[in-house]
Formats: sequence, C-alpha cells, structure tokens
Amino acid sequence: MDSIAVLTDAASRPLGAVDRILDGLDPDLLHALPEGRGNSIAWLVWHAARQWDAQVAHLAGAAQVWEAGGWPTRTGVDRPDSEVGFGDTAEEAAALRVSSADALRGYWQAVSDHLAAYLSGLTEASLSEVIDTSWDPPVTRGVRLISVIDDAVAHLGQAQYARGLLSGWRIGY
Repeated sequence: MDSIAVLTDAASRPLGAVDRILDGLDPDLLHALPEGRGNSIAWLVWHAARQWDAQVAHLAGAAQVWEAGGWPTRTGVDRPDSEVGFGDTAEEAAALRVSSADALRGYWQAVSDHLAAYLSGLTEASLSEVIDTSWDPPVTRGVRLISVIDDAVAHLGQAQYARGLLSGWRIGY
C-alpha cells in the first residue's frame, strides 16, 4: 500500500464516526453542553469539518466546500464564511446552531468527498513538497494532511464522549 492509499483510507474513516455520532440524535442533544459547559456535539462536528474543509481548500488552491456548496444556508449556521471555529470563546461555541444533524452530516460527506478527490490527484513526490516554512521543521503536504485528519479525529472523539455524557450512549454497543 502506498502513501496516497494510506491517507485515502485514513481520510475516509472520520465520516463513519460522524454517522455514528449523529445517528438518531435529536436537536436538543445536538446542541446541549455536557455538564453545562464545554462544546456541543454540533460545534465539535461542525468545527472538525470546517477546519478540514479550509485546510484542504488551501492545499488544493480551490474554494471551500462550505462556500461553494451553499452549506451556510443548508446547515443554518449564521457565521461569516471565513470562520471555522479556531479561537471561539465558550459563548461563541455555545451559540452555534445547525438546522439538523442530517445537514451537518451532508456537509461532512461533501468535505470528505472533496478530500478524496484531492488525494486522488496527488503523487508520492507531492507529499514531500514543503508547503509551510513558518514551522521548524518546515511542513510538507503529507504532514499537513495527517494533521488535518488528526485534528478531525480528535474533535470527533470529543463529540463521541459528549454524546455518551449526554445520552448514556456508548460507541460500539
């Protein structure tokens, strides 16, 4: 298995977690704050997709799926297109509302499809290309892609934990 195939497989897995997190989730639990604090499932899943979308669009030199697919309207999220949730205050995160779990899942599917299409056009050599020299060591395309996937997985793990706290739900059971 080559590096592109490994990345493609890794990038396909978060959508399955999104499906499990959002399955049968009512709007109250979607927006609830565990223990009255922290981030809602809606915010965690939205942010994971937004950071993925913004970073992959930047790498691809393409428009973000969020904007191109009309996802602000489709999800009901009333935020500027440039916002992805980085630096949100607790109040800003708590205020995020999505129209439905299905709309949020649809956005995830679109973001996942965009990354799969992007990955299919890469070569092994392109993964080693330095794309950001502001870090030491400089960041390659492959490292950035791993970082994007890792960040999404971390936030989706938080969403799974939040769902367990809010509903007694356990993944895999």
